[in-house]
Amino acid sequence: MKLSSRVDKMKPSPTLALAAKAKELKAQGKDVIALSVGEPDWTTLEPIANAGIAAIENGQTKYSPAAGNPELRQAIVEDMTSFLDKSLAVENVSVTSGAKYSIFAALACILDKGDKVGIPCPYWVSYPTMAELCEGEPVFIQTQAANRFKLIPSELEDALKKGLRLILMNSPSNPSGMMYSKDELAALGAVLKKYPDTWILTDDIYSRLVFSTPRAPHLLQVCPELFERTVMIDGASKSYAMTGWRVGWAVGPTNLIKAMSSYQSQTVSCAATFSQIASVVAIKEAQELVRESVKSLEKRKDHFAALLRDIPGLEVHEPDGTFYFWVGINAFLGKSFEGKKIQDSGDFSNLLLESENLVAVPGKEFGIDGYLRMSFAVKEETLTAASERLKSFIAKLS
Repeated sequence: MKLSSRVDKMKPSPTLALAAKAKELKAQGKDVIALSVGEPDWTTLEPIANAGIAAIENGQTKYSPAAGNPELRQAIVEDMTSFLDKSLAVENVSVTSGAKYSIFAALACILDKGDKVGIPCPYWVSYPTMAELCEGEPVFIQTQAANRFKLIPSELEDALKKGLRLILMNSPSNPSGMMYSKDELAALGAVLKKYPDTWILTDDIYSRLVFSTPRAPHLLQVCPELFERTVMIDGASKSYAMTGWRVGWAVGPTNLIKAMSSYQSQTVSCAATFSQIASVVAIKEAQELVRESVKSLEKRKDHFAALLRDIPGLEVHEPDGTFYFWVGINAFLGKSFEGKKIQDSGDFSNLLLESENLVAVPGKEFGIDGYLRMSFAVKEETLTAASERLKSFIAKLS
């Protein structure tokens, strides 16, 4: 039987596909190092996990309201009111089953067929597919290494002139790890003010995993007047090591938030109740623990940066946040490995896995070829071994 045309637009996540491949090879007894999956290697922070366990033991396992547990929504309101220095209400918050679903629900409630969605490159692999599933048309905006892969006002304006219905922004960025400063955001905001019909979606899921400040700056801190057409997406997954708990949220104008909650009620119903209860503890009580995690992550970043810089030919772009390195391999494109020519980052990644049992995600999946995304959310000895395998592979190229 024929399936819908929507199925043709669905592409499997390359990061999850590589993770599955790594698990398959490990099951075959191979010594695989995977620097592909976007999640912390530490377990959920203890007070958060205990809160979730207690909720289950207390029988808090029934449906929650579609918009989310009132206590969690209030905790998000208090956190964001303090962060943005703007008075918010629970009507500005919708809790969902993961930040990824929050993004999808926002796109579904904003886009009509053919609406253009501005997506700066490099981008998280799911953005274009989600836009297409919501019948939007991705408009890719190329950024430059000279600008640390961050969107600049002239690039934004050129894209907005094409009639964007929505622009996606991600700081710090998956995959580049680069974070916008307040000055850079103010400059972009000045351009956005000239295009009042364009929505702004900010993906802030890594905003607490930054190295120079407790939290990444936000567009609405410098341009609060953009609030009525901005939806902020965040969640518990990355900062609190809760990827499997599936809790995300959106903060924005009440008309959009109400629509998103209704959309969720008719699709996934609600986020898991005990996960939401644990997320309250995450927001209210775990910030110092998050900072300790970030310090550990920064040590790994510094360790891996030194190792990567020791490999001739690599372009090493050190991140401001997240747990990814965006590593340039342009010097090796056109070379060969055992007679197999490396045409692009996909070839490099496949041969690296074949030769060294090392998994890294090819940059072409993120919209810019000639790079690899390599996660450093693993132990330092694993990063050392990974760099040795990468160095060994490169030495074999001709």
